[in-house]
Amino acid sequence: MTRERHIASALIVAALLLFGFASATSAHAQSSAPPGSSMPSSDAERALAAQHPREWANLTPDQRERVLENYRRWQSMRPEDRQRVQQNFQTFRNLPPEERKRVLEGLRKWRQLPQARRDELQHDYARWRGLPPDQRDRMMKQYQQFEQLPPAQRQRMMTNWHRWQQMTPDQRREARRRLGLSRQHPQQP
Repeated sequence: MTRERHIASALIVAALLLFGFASATSAHAQSSAPPGSSMPSSDAERALAAQHPREWANLTPDQRERVLENYRRWQSMRPEDRQRVQQNFQTFRNLPPEERKRVLEGLRKWRQLPQARRDELQHDYARWRGLPPDQRDRMMKQYQQFEQLPPAQRQRMMTNWHRWQQMTPDQRREARRRLGLSRQHPQQP
């Protein structure tokens, strides 16, 4: 194996371990290994473990299972999806250490969320990505302005937003009327 392929293989293993394919494709490989198996079941999987004997030996059974699951996913990915994952990993590696720590902390929190909440957030993100670019830019600027507010003011805004979410449509109309906002925000059908 050439030095470049060995380095690429090590990077892929590191990416698989690091990211656990939180944002990778939804394609899953079919394998002869039973679910929950932490032992390599194919020649390719055995070769992967043999290429990194020290790392493999230091993994717990759960970590080995995760590596194998990720490797199977990797093998089932289309080349363009693999390329995207490699680019994402390279982008991550180029981040300053503090930013990498924040990304890893976010990933840890993501993995702790219930599946229903992750699905909801992915749906919201897909909806946001579907907005026109100018609308997304406007929303990002508003969010950045919100982030710059003093903590007490941010908390007041969040409290008011939660209160607004609990209102019925009639209560919202009445609140808009009292605040003189009825012309700025016409009633929605």
